[in-house]
Amino acid sequence: MVKKDNIYASPLPKVKDFVFDESVVDVFSDMIERSVPGYQTIISTIGHLAKEHAQADSNIYDLGCSLGAATLAMRRNIDVKNCKIIAVDYSQAMAQRCEKNLASFKSNIETLVLCDDALKIKIENASFVVLNFTLQFIQPEDRQQLINQIYAGLKPGGILILSEKLRFEQPSVQSVIDELHLDFKRAHGYSELEISQKRSAIENVMRTDTLNIHYARLKTAGFKQYNQWYQCFNFTSMMAIK
Repeated sequence: MVKKDNIYASPLPKVKDFVFDESVVDVFSDMIERSVPGYQTIISTIGHLAKEHAQADSNIYDLGCSLGAATLAMRRNIDVKNCKIIAVDYSQAMAQRCEKNLASFKSNIETLVLCDDALKIKIENASFVVLNFTLQFIQPEDRQQLINQIYAGLKPGGILILSEKLRFEQPSVQSVIDELHLDFKRAHGYSELEISQKRSAIENVMRTDTLNIHYARLKTAGFKQYNQWYQCFNFTSMMAIK
């Protein structure tokens, strides 16, 4: 049974910076469903894209795998031979729960779960790489390095899926879309107190980029083919093809 996210339901004397600890892991499925519009569409499409584009005898990476939703979607859909999925998360609590979740479903695809920093993972012989709402939690000065490493490790025709919360260049547009996202949270049962305290907790941890910054980063890494394939409010998913 999915546990309800009530981490910020009561007034806190001091709102600490958001961390992916055991308390978040316990309610993460509920938190993500009530906070990220279109999340399930993104996950299911990642599975479909992996089916179409994963290459035989290659590695698949899920960097920032959290509970393993994208990894599970890919395992259910990939049908080429000798693929290996490497799922990575910096949070030990997340990595452990991911491994447990994956063990609940049979698969012939070799899968390795690592608790590590995505920046320290050697990307090699990759045909498909997923960064699903991960880059925004990496220090801005390190983001180009990670995209560069992914590009270097991708095989020709390999694909990077990059999902992120966006920041908008025009303040009036930012304001309107912020309100749409807040209404989404309210409609899914979050109180004004929960919304306010969560915002305070995450503002120093998650630093968003504009779409143009993402595109510039992809271009700098060497990608020549990239574009959005999905957006709902301030949440988007892009693909980049080597």
